[in-house]
Amino acid sequence: MTYVNEFLKKEKPADYYSKLLEELEEKNNKFHAFNVLNKRISDGFPISVKDNICVKGMETTASSKILKGYIPPFSATVIKRLEKDGFSVLGKTNMDEFGFGSFGINCEVPARNPFDETRVAGGSSSGAAVATSIMKYHAAVAESTGGSIAAPASFCGVVGFTPTYGLISRYGLIDYANSLDKIGFMARSSGDIRLLMSKSVGVDPADTTSVDVKLSDVKKEKIVVIDELYDKIDKNIKLSFDSSLSRLSAAGFKVQHVSIPEIDYSVPVYYIISMAEASTNLAKFTGFKYGLKVDDFSKEYNEFFTEAREAFGEEAKRKIILGTFIRGASVRSKYYEKALRIRRIIRDKLSKVLDDSFIISPTMPVLAPKAKEAESFSPIQNYSMDLLTIPPNLCGFPTISLPSDYIDGLPVGLQLTGGQFEDNGLISFGEQWEDSFKYKFKYNIGEL
Repeated sequence: MTYVNEFLKKEKPADYYSKLLEELEEKNNKFHAFNVLNKRISDGFPISVKDNICVKGMETTASSKILKGYIPPFSATVIKRLEKDGFSVLGKTNMDEFGFGSFGINCEVPARNPFDETRVAGGSSSGAAVATSIMKYHAAVAESTGGSIAAPASFCGVVGFTPTYGLISRYGLIDYANSLDKIGFMARSSGDIRLLMSKSVGVDPADTTSVDVKLSDVKKEKIVVIDELYDKIDKNIKLSFDSSLSRLSAAGFKVQHVSIPEIDYSVPVYYIISMAEASTNLAKFTGFKYGLKVDDFSKEYNEFFTEAREAFGEEAKRKIILGTFIRGASVRSKYYEKALRIRRIIRDKLSKVLDDSFIISPTMPVLAPKAKEAESFSPIQNYSMDLLTIPPNLCGFPTISLPSDYIDGLPVGLQLTGGQFEDNGLISFGEQWEDSFKYKFKYNIGEL
């Protein structure tokens, strides 16, 4: 049984909402999962929405000062579809500004990991993972560019699902990088992910990248480990991962190691492409139309826009500067166009492996670091933390991150990657993982 079905059978939604809102505000002051809470009592299953996905009438800021006060006059397609099927928006969740981050610390007040408040919750969908971790009856609508669903899901011990690129309409999403962004979900069970997907997929005339395909429930007996990625994970994570592989082997799965040297280019290629696209998307935030307004129209052109763009955080400014340089006529072929060609090579290599197998890895190469430690990381150290989640996201393949273990009380995630449109096969694997291996969610914080 999914948590959605359990909720509908056991709870009176209005009564649950009333009690939940009383307790959630106090919890939120502690964990900072939500940027905005919807105080209206509802009768639907509660979902949270990442703060870069528009909800009509609810402030949507992408956790950026430059969008403070922006109230969308419309809802994203995925939200309209879910609300039509009985889901209700509980609030907008905290995140790295515009999705720029792996730890959830690139914002005004970072979300806290519910298993250890001194540690990061993961990013960029940090609040979505925390909300899913602290509430039993809840699911989160989130978004991933290079691992923004999988990373926080792993650090907070919940299921994170990133669909095939184009399966869920991106209309109403505040873009990070258009060729990489995917709206997905977090929940406490793979069954809930299946339900959310069934209500959300489908072509949307408002999004030309959306597709209409029939998803098959693919089952594969072979799972593949990529040696170049395996060699880069932390020792403790490796031991836990090896244990998971042993359990899968005992259950009849064939585990195979392969070498794909080109995979080492995934991180630099991803950041070249994403920065170039991000710098273009950020150009619309000028202090004139959305959110923050600069009212003194007597200023010179450069002075006017510079004042508005001081509201950007450090990582957003880095994306603008580097992305604009990468797109420059003198270097575009050297960096951006070459990165596109390498992305195609990596996608072809992974597609060949995925013909008859799933790819498996830990979700993150390390345990959730201390927040103070993460704040001291250099940009390169930050970017390298995405080495396991970037390859499938770069290629538009679906992934599921499943809670698999605990090390020193901290959750560890297991990531499975499928071929294009093999989303249901990953969800079935997740259901098997939860049922056959009797994995039990463990919460040390007292859930709502």
